[in-house]
Amino acid sequence: MELNKKLEILTDSAKYDASCASGKSGDPNASGICHSWSSDGRCVSLLKILMTNICILDCNYCINRKSSDVKRAIFTPSEIAKLTNDFYKRNYIEGLFLSSGVIKSIDYTTELMIESARILREEYNYKGYIHLKIIPGADPLLIKKAMSLTDRVSVNVELPSSNSLNLLAPDKNKDKIFQSMKTGRDIISEKRGSLATTMTTQMIVGATPDSDKKIITLSENFYKKSFLKRVYYSAYIPVNEGKNLPATTQAPPLLREHRLYQTDWLLRFYGFTSEEIFKNRESLDYSLDPKTDWALHSLGNFPLEVNSGSYEELLRVPGIGVRSALRIVKARKTTNLRVEDLKKIGVVLKRARYFLKVNGKYLGAVRFDYEPIKNSLKNLDRKLHQPTLFEISSSFKEAVTGELWLYIFMMEATGDI
Repeated sequence: MELNKKLEILTDSAKYDASCASGKSGDPNASGICHSWSSDGRCVSLLKILMTNICILDCNYCINRKSSDVKRAIFTPSEIAKLTNDFYKRNYIEGLFLSSGVIKSIDYTTELMIESARILREEYNYKGYIHLKIIPGADPLLIKKAMSLTDRVSVNVELPSSNSLNLLAPDKNKDKIFQSMKTGRDIISEKRGSLATTMTTQMIVGATPDSDKKIITLSENFYKKSFLKRVYYSAYIPVNEGKNLPATTQAPPLLREHRLYQTDWLLRFYGFTSEEIFKNRESLDYSLDPKTDWALHSLGNFPLEVNSGSYEELLRVPGIGVRSALRIVKARKTTNLRVEDLKKIGVVLKRARYFLKVNGKYLGAVRFDYEPIKNSLKNLDRKLHQPTLFEISSSFKEAVTGELWLYIFMMEATGDI
C-alpha cells in the first residue's frame, strides 16, 4: 500500500483519541496534523497517527475494533520515523503523537512503537516532541524504554469503572491499566528531570451510565496519587451499533464534556475537592459553570467581604480568577478597596457582585437567595454569551500563545471571564 494511502487511513483512525490534540489543521493537505497546547500555553502542531488500526481487541465503542468493517493499514517503524522527520524538517510539525491498535500482542505492538521512537532519536537525531500511548499491560521494562525516548506518555483508562469496562471493553482490565500508570509514575519519580516527565489519560464520557461525580472523583484520585499530569475527557461519538451502546442517532455530549473540563480545572488550580463540588449530587448542573454552581449551593460562605477575605476564599468567588485574586490581596495592603477598584483589577463584577460585599455593602442587585441569584446569572449568560474556547476559530487559537493563552484558558475554563 502506498505511504500516502496509509497516512490517510491511519490519521483518520487516530482522530477519536483526545489525549493530546484539539483539532485538525486548517491545511487540507496536511493529513493528520493537529494542534495541541503545551504546559506553558504554546500552540504546537503534532503529527497524530496510529501505527496500525489492525486490532485483536473488540472494544464496543471503537471504530477500529476487530469486528469493524474498516480499511486496515500498518506503518513500519522506519516509515513512521521517516514521515515524522520529513514533516519536522519542513516545519509542518513540532512533534509526533503515536498510538496504535493491538497487533499480535500488547508487548509486540509496544516494541514496534518503541522502535519508531528509537529510530527517530538515534538515527535521525530528532529533537522534536514525542508523545507515545502506552498500551495497558505492557511489560514494565518496555514502558521504561518508551519513557526514555519520549516527552510524554498516556495510559488511557477509557471508561471510569470496572463495570463499564466489562460491559464495553471486556478485553481490558482496570488492574492492568492502573498497574501501567503506577509503573509510569515510579519511572517519572526515579528519573526526575530526564526526557520523560509527564503522563496523561483519557476517559470517554457518555458511553456508559457513569455519573459526573464518578468521573471527577476518579480524576481526583489520579491527581492525588501523582499518576497523571492531566485527564482528558472525550464526548462519546457513536460510530458503532450494539445493544450496550447509546443509539447512533444520539448527539455527542459536548456540553457535558466542557463542564467536566471546567470542573477538572477547579480540582487542579482552585483547590476544590470532588466532595465539595458535588456534595449530595451525582451530576453537574450543565446550565451553569461548575464554580458558579458550587457557589450557589454554598451561600453560607458568602457574601464575602473583599477587603478581608483570604486569597483562598476570593479564589472561590465566581468572576474572580487566579490573577485578580492575587491583585486584590496585593492592592488592599495599601488601600481600602472600592467597587471601582475591583473593575480596574479585572474582577468580572457582573458575575461576582452576587457573592461579594465591599466595605460591608452587598453588591447584588437581587435578594441574597438561591433562586433570584441563579435566575439573574442565567439571564446574564443569555444576554452576554461569549464564545467558549471550543467555539473560537483555529486561526485565533493559533494567534494566542504563551502565558496569555494559558491565562485565557484558565479563566474561561472556570467561568471567570
